[in-house]
Amino acid sequence: MRRHELSEHEWRVVEPYTLGRLSRGRDNRLFVNAVLYRVRTGVSWRDLPERFGPWNTVARRFRRWAQAGVWEALFQAVQEPDYAWVLVDSTTVKAHKAAAGQKKVRPSECLGRSRGGFSTKLHVVLDALGNCRHLVLTPGHWADCTQLPALLAALRHAPGAVVADKAYDTNAVLAAIAGRNAEPVIPSKTSRNVPRTYDQNLYADRNKAERFFGRLKEARGFATRYDKTAVSFLATAHLLATLDWLR
Repeated sequence: MRRHELSEHEWRVVEPYTLGRLSRGRDNRLFVNAVLYRVRTGVSWRDLPERFGPWNTVARRFRRWAQAGVWEALFQAVQEPDYAWVLVDSTTVKAHKAAAGQKKVRPSECLGRSRGGFSTKLHVVLDALGNCRHLVLTPGHWADCTQLPALLAALRHAPGAVVADKAYDTNAVLAAIAGRNAEPVIPSKTSRNVPRTYDQNLYADRNKAERFFGRLKEARGFATRYDKTAVSFLATAHLLATLDWLR
């Protein structure tokens, strides 16, 4: 096994999901390794080593898999979540100027300008062990709290508690958590007249979200967004989150 490529254990898990109508290549493992090499090193598709074959073939196949939801299906397939509680958080990913190569950037491509500059925001919900259950992209200037109801709605089972920072302390968020019969573990904003109590020991578990983002951003192709389309960048996040489950 070469650096930046799938281990034998990872390939045994991934292989069954690389078979089908969209996977007629001679060597599916070589293709997935090519994608992973590009994501982990951050090189452009044109700079893929020759051992992976024609770069354009790899790039177009990656795009087809992303549009067909193959990477997301793989991400869903490897999960064995623990719903004792969930962690909700977000991270901002700076976008390279190549990501805005189109003449007009559509809102659906999840690119926006915030204090951190031109960026995309990744919102996630993690299980009690710090494994990613669901993720969503938005433009970088969107508020975190707007995405929590949708993240909870994507869960198959109701969690015992929802842990998040005070950026999520809104009435809409609290109502969404109550609707799932879960306990909110969210500090109150200073603007609240009557601060709520919360489980501070459980709140300390939020560090798992920061560690998850740190692991994803070890991949240079994720730490900086080079992809022009949200579909391709989300596929990159799904691939990395899948491998995070297998670590």
